[in-house]
Amino acid sequence: MTGTATRYLYLVRHGEAASEESGLTEGGRRQAELLGRRLRDIPLAAVHHGPLPRAEETARLIGEQLKDVPLHVSDVAGDYVPYEPPREELPAESADLFLRFLATASDEEREQGPALARRALDLFTGPVDGGEDRHELVVTHNFLVAWLVRDAMDAPPWRWLGLNHANAALTVIRYAPGRPASVLLLNDMRHLPPELCWTGFPPELHV
Repeated sequence: MTGTATRYLYLVRHGEAASEESGLTEGGRRQAELLGRRLRDIPLAAVHHGPLPRAEETARLIGEQLKDVPLHVSDVAGDYVPYEPPREELPAESADLFLRFLATASDEEREQGPALARRALDLFTGPVDGGEDRHELVVTHNFLVAWLVRDAMDAPPWRWLGLNHANAALTVIRYAPGRPASVLLLNDMRHLPPELCWTGFPPELHV
């Protein structure tokens, strides 16, 4: 059965984390609450989130601002390396930088990532069956947001590298039948006050 309605995919990186293995800072909790308020009037059918505490807490706090929207935990929305390119696919001037960065990921993140990334494309992208548009939120991590944006732009697989998403920023992709994917919003932070913007970025990239 082919898709006959439009999917609107809302992508969010978790709020500012207290540490990589824990939940959110006070600022991160505030980010999640404010984002939930922004999404309150969107007819979301579901909130999907990764299993790690920082993603779970962000999704829960967003969900508290919504009206009876179910939350679903999924490894597909987790933190993993979606694609590890060989050196020859990378631009010569940045290959060393990217490969050093990828080397810091755990073996599990790199080994399980490609299969999870393929499942993410199957689950979260493309038009939907039926006659009604569908709005879905995925609360995840920087790598998956970058992977899905890259796919929407038909960029080569390695190009998820170098795409950065701020904590609790909002990206929206539209998948309409018979049309290419369209990135409607990217890294939008208008719901956050200045002091809560750009967290998750290196200090030199704060705007």
